[in-house]
Amino acid sequence: MHLARFNPVRFAHLPTPLEPLPRLSEALLTPGGGPNLWIKRDDCTGLAGGGNKTRKLEYLLGDALANEATTLVTQGAVQSNHVRQTAAAAAMFGLDCEIILEERTGSNAVDYTQSGNVLLDELMGAKIRRVPGGTDMNAQLAEVAAEVAERGGRPYVIPGGGSNVIGALGYVECAMEIVSQANEMGLEIDRIVTATGSAGTHAGLVAGIAVMGADIPILGIGVRAPKEAQEANVFKLAVETADLLGHKDRVTRDMVIADCDYVGAGYGLVDEAVIEALKLAARTDAILLDPVYTGKAMKGLIALSKAGAFDGETVVFLHTGGAQGLFGYQSVLDGHL
Repeated sequence: MHLARFNPVRFAHLPTPLEPLPRLSEALLTPGGGPNLWIKRDDCTGLAGGGNKTRKLEYLLGDALANEATTLVTQGAVQSNHVRQTAAAAAMFGLDCEIILEERTGSNAVDYTQSGNVLLDELMGAKIRRVPGGTDMNAQLAEVAAEVAERGGRPYVIPGGGSNVIGALGYVECAMEIVSQANEMGLEIDRIVTATGSAGTHAGLVAGIAVMGADIPILGIGVRAPKEAQEANVFKLAVETADLLGHKDRVTRDMVIADCDYVGAGYGLVDEAVIEALKLAARTDAILLDPVYTGKAMKGLIALSKAGAFDGETVVFLHTGGAQGLFGYQSVLDGHL
């Protein structure tokens, strides 16, 4: 795959480490052996604290600059990691940034509405507007883009999570990176586990693994949508991404698997099992997860491991970042740590 022809701009700290999790693996031992856990550290991509959106933004910024954009326009939940990284990319390249924050969880807590990622968005100079939960975010993006154009600017609209076919190329590249690192280490990977939400990370991994013919199953742990809808979204984008690479037929429906049993009460809402997952990761291998994505993915990984689902497998957990969001959940975590 010749990804350079899509003209990404380079600012991520790559390759990110692929490391063992010996103490977490030990904590999840079962009568059948449990998993041999490794972690792909995409929390270490570098852009304003890092995270998975940085890889996507390398390709999206390349496209934005090629189209002479002056303003990045994007959206997300109030504590969006994607929005933070987009604001950072805009600052790095001297672009304006207009962001729309959806009050998706309904929380009015001061730490949630003002701290964590929100504080960083403001620090990096993004212009913020807030809308109620359930707002048509695509319509909002179009409205803000029109306002930018009316002022004489050239808007570049980035969907939530950076999850379109251009953004997904970042995780095609990540799939290549994981396989290359595993080959160098002599590591045989049985499965990759990742949070799956806006679909771009999951779809890019599926497309990358499929086009390479690497034959590594990918399990997405859902954080928002029901299983049927999530798998449909991921499959559609994975096929489109593989098609962009000239190999549409290599992605098959059975490659897309999402387990959406660990969402809990809803997107961004934390339960005791998420808090226990945050604590276990931090207190074994000193891994800082976030409450919204990686915390729920780890919640699922822990439950499935304890049930024997990964016995004898070498499993790579993709850490998509987001620990900055922990500070937006201080009031939720108080008394539970």
